[in-house]
Amino acid sequence: MEVSYKKLWKMLIDKDMKKKDLQAKAGISWASVTKLSKGETVSMDVLIKVCKALDCDIGDIVELIPKEDK
Repeated sequence: MEVSYKKLWKMLIDKDMKKKDLQAKAGISWASVTKLSKGETVSMDVLIKVCKALDCDIGDIVELIPKEDK
């Protein structure tokens, strides 16, 4: 499974927020924001902080995508 944060980035656009705004409001490190940007996994703590900051559920910001077999 791969992780996609496209829903998160769309939500930020809809709320007229930048990544630095999310970082400050959620109280997460810039390294975590970078991981999110690269589609890498982050801890559940980071996802919970983001959800609290954006007043949403985890399913609103994260999507699991099955890997295609080659």
